[in-house]
Amino acid sequence: MKFVVVGDECVGKTSIAEQLINHTFKNKYVSTIAVGFYTYIVPINDKAFKVHIWDTSGRERSRKITRAHFPRIICALIVYDITNRDSFTNASTWLSEIRESGNNHAVIMLVGNKSDQMENRVVTTEEATYFAEQNNLFFIEVSAQTRSNIDEAFMIVYSHINENIDRGKYDLSNGLCGIKL
Repeated sequence: MKFVVVGDECVGKTSIAEQLINHTFKNKYVSTIAVGFYTYIVPINDKAFKVHIWDTSGRERSRKITRAHFPRIICALIVYDITNRDSFTNASTWLSEIRESGNNHAVIMLVGNKSDQMENRVVTTEEATYFAEQNNLFFIEVSAQTRSNIDEAFMIVYSHINENIDRGKYDLSNGLCGIKL
């Protein structure tokens, strides 16, 4: 299964992926250049799926490279920083780019990162929930630093991907849907 993690620079995309895969958090910021890649196996209802997570750069000059990874995704996490209004505003641009790539059945989740920094919050849970509802997205707030809701976010998307498989929403015969059994 091909996942992409997108969002502006410094919102914590790599930290979320690192917490999921390695259960680690690095306090020192290192910008992703182009794309980072993670692979792991996840069991869902007696099936084992290999998940490929493409951790994309949020840099404007890397946007073309980032967009090249959108075809055949099964899931996209659009990450914003709850302490950075611009990163939330730009979530709509990320969403448009994903949808324009033709992924009609991709599971898309809006992820508000840095929930451990409530005292610096500038994006309310209510406005993010509203944006997610208006755009048919799943929504969760997480903290990559404390690992809060990291597993829950991925379990939500795995559950919905499995439902889509059971409902026959993906053509599993050719691999072009982003899933190989």
